[in-house]
Amino acid sequence: MITERLKKIICDALEIETSDVEIDDETIASQVPGWDSLNHVNVITAIEQDFGVKFKGIEVLKCKNVGDLQNLVNSKIS
Repeated sequence: MITERLKKIICDALEIETSDVEIDDETIASQVPGWDSLNHVNVITAIEQDFGVKFKGIEVLKCKNVGDLQNLVNSKIS
């Protein structure tokens, strides 16, 4: 289950309100307004900065949805 913290980071990076979008474990980037290939870098960078983690490119590429991204974050902070 994705955390409100992750949802807020994603929405802030995309400059959208959390109340304007439904994001859950199965959400993919194309379902979120403004989350295109260019903004993907902004989202990942914002997550790294907020959580104080660093992702390898291959780790991010393996993420198929927001749930996978949350699991990646969890693996880095635990």
